[in-house]
Order: sequence, then structure tokens, then C-alpha cells
Amino acid sequence: MPFLSREATVAPPGFNRWLVPPAAIAVHMCIGQIYGFSVFKKPLARVLGIDAPGPGDWAEADVGVAFSIALALLGLSAAVFGKWVERAGPRKTMVASAACFCGGLVLASLAVRWHQLWLLYVGYGLVGGVGLGLGYIAPVSTLMKWFPDRPGMATGMAIMGFGGGALIGGPLAEELMGRFASAGSVGAAEALLAMAGLYAVSMLFGAWLVRVPPEGWKPQGWEPKPTKPGAAALAPYASVALETAWRTPQFWLLWVVLCMNVSAGIGILGQASPMIQDMFGVDAAAGAGYVGLLSICNLGGRFLWSSFSDLVGRRATYCVYFILGAALYLCVPWTQQRGDVTLFVVVTGLILSMYGGGFATIPAYLRDLFGSRNVGAIHGRLITAWSLAALIGPQLVDRLSEANKRTLPPEQAYNGIFLLMVGLLAVGLVANLLVRPVDPKHHVDS
Repeated sequence: MPFLSREATVAPPGFNRWLVPPAAIAVHMCIGQIYGFSVFKKPLARVLGIDAPGPGDWAEADVGVAFSIALALLGLSAAVFGKWVERAGPRKTMVASAACFCGGLVLASLAVRWHQLWLLYVGYGLVGGVGLGLGYIAPVSTLMKWFPDRPGMATGMAIMGFGGGALIGGPLAEELMGRFASAGSVGAAEALLAMAGLYAVSMLFGAWLVRVPPEGWKPQGWEPKPTKPGAAALAPYASVALETAWRTPQFWLLWVVLCMNVSAGIGILGQASPMIQDMFGVDAAAGAGYVGLLSICNLGGRFLWSSFSDLVGRRATYCVYFILGAALYLCVPWTQQRGDVTLFVVVTGLILSMYGGGFATIPAYLRDLFGSRNVGAIHGRLITAWSLAALIGPQLVDRLSEANKRTLPPEQAYNGIFLLMVGLLAVGLVANLLVRPVDPKHHVDS
């Protein structure tokens, strides 16, 4: 269809580039629902028992596998389709994302209605995960082309919607399940179906609104300047080809940096609602509210930390993520021992702000090292690190906490896990400190 082609999305003269961030956010706020998935865990573990888990009901840890599959497919599909996204353009990619992600929610609804765990994995995990990958990278690449003067801020705007998805998705799911719940249903199947329809409208609006700049466009009066200290500068107008970039040590060091940062944060997101209920005895509504608060921190961190990286450089910013993040993780068990839920929310909120900031800063870090021409495709390859992290983080928290509950009170089942997160952050810090500029022999003219 011509309307979906890249050529049809080229902006006309005088187009206001500030219309593009709302298009990106319209898509990312929807696919960011993945971060609110934890509110479904307890309801999906009592689909048959309704008021409590009954014979044949799924375990919460088994439900959480769908979350891990979806995020793993996000990274894999972004890597596989990264070059196609650059060729096809953002509009066609966003429409494909809407079809996969919303279609996955429909299949997940059927999985709950028929109580088929494999269908939940296929729908929410595999199909929905492909939609996540497509919808994630297209807005990032597009906004970086529109804002070469502020790449950190641009990626923050592109990705903050994804981090804020749970702000809407968590409370929305809780409200819909409450409205649809009955004597014979927990309301989850109906909620998933309703969310599929609402999200389809928003994502298609974003696809209609999005535009790409004409070839050679740049902001009026702007000329490239040397990157900030610690940014591992690339020569102006130079780029590194995708086939070369992913073979450099810099690419794999950043791969480790992203994997460790994500692994340390995503476990909290995947278990957020059950975790605060177990650790502090709050109810499901408070758990959903906590998910929403974490979403605000995740969202705000993506914009604020990535903008901060424009000032101090990417490497320095990641050092803050890893050092401060480790210190905060060491404080989490102490907040539980004090029974201070407010302090717990503040500490974990700061951790999640840096988790979100890590996502938003990595595309600008890639641009500093490899140039902007192929950053979308390179970014797609790099976020395979997210695929591994999606297995490490959530499954580490889910399985270890489930095992700990057999020998410890529920409120203490998570404390030892937070210490493991400190180790992951230490590995990421070492990898970040080893990053150096790419050898000029790999540069090509843009």
C-alpha cells in the first residue's frame, strides 16, 4: 500500500519536528504495557479457583514465563527486522507492530478463557513479543534523525513512552478486571480483549502521524559539534556499517552493559505487584498503584537521565547507573526489615529510573561510537542483550523467591535476591569502563 511506504512518510517543507514525539509515544505507551504485566500474575494463578488458586490453576512463576518470552522476542525480532525497519520506514513498521502486539493480546485473552498456558506463551509471548520489537526500534531511529542536535534527549523522548506504559496499563488492567470479574471469572480474559482494542486505536494513530525527515535535512542553524567528554566521539558525518559494527569489541562491551543494567531492573518490574504485596502485606490495588509509580520513575528516568548524558557523556552516565544502583540495591533489604514501605518505594523508584535511563541512553551511546546512519539496525542487534536479560532477571526473581518462600516468611523471600543484582551491576560497570572509541579504519562517509 503506497500510504504505508517510506516515501509517503517523508515530511513536507516546514514540517514541525515536534509532532513526531507524540507519534512515538502513542506507540510506546501501548507496547509498554508489558511492564504492567505483573498485575495479571495473581489473577491468572486463580482462573479456575476464582477466589484462590484451585486444582489445575497455573503457578505465578509459570505465568511469568510469558513476560520473559515477550521481552526475549522483543530483542530477537528487533535484531532480525532491524534492517527491514530502516528500509520500510516507521509507518509500515508501526502498523505491523500494532497487528502483532494487539493480536497477541487477543490470543492471550483466548488462552485465559480456554485455560491453555501454551497459548498464553504463543500469544502474549511470541506474537506479542514480535510486536514489541517492531514498535520499539522504529520510533527511536526516527526521532534520532529528527534531533541530531540533542540525541540523548531524542532517545529519551522516544523511549520514555515505553517506560510509562505500565502507568496506564497496570491500573487500566486492574480496573478492567474489577469491572469484568464475576462469580465465574477473574475478569482477565475480558480485560485483555478490551486492552487490545484500545491499544490498536492509539498505535494506528501514531502510525498515521509519524514522518521522516528528507534526505540531508538538519535543524536550521545547527552544525555538528564534538561530543561531550566521555562520549567516545566519532568523526562528524562518519558512520560504521552494521556488518562491521557488530564485530567490534565496542559493540559487545555495550551489549554486556545493557544486559547487566536490564537484568538488574527487569526482575523488579516483572514481579512488582506480588513483591510489594508479599514484602509489606498491601492489597492488590496498592500493588497496581506501585506498578504505576514504578512506571512514572521508569518514564521520567528515560528522559532525565538521557538528557543528563548529553551534558556529561554516556560513559559517565552509565557509571552513575551502576555505582548508585548497586548502593540502592544494598538498601532494599533494610527497608523491608524496617517495615518502611514508603522508603522501599523511593529506593526502588530510583533504581527503576536508572533502568529506564539505561534504555534511553544506549541509542545515543551507539550514535557516538558508530554514527547515526545505521543506528537503528545496530540498535536492533544490540537489544538482543535485552532478550537474555529478560530470561535472567524475571526468572531469577520468580524462581528464587518461590523457592525461598518454602523456608522463609514471604516478606523475607526477596532480600537475598537483591544482593545478586549488585553483582550484575558490578559486571556492567567493568564493561562500561573498558569502552573506547572505534578505530577510524572502520569509518565510512555517511
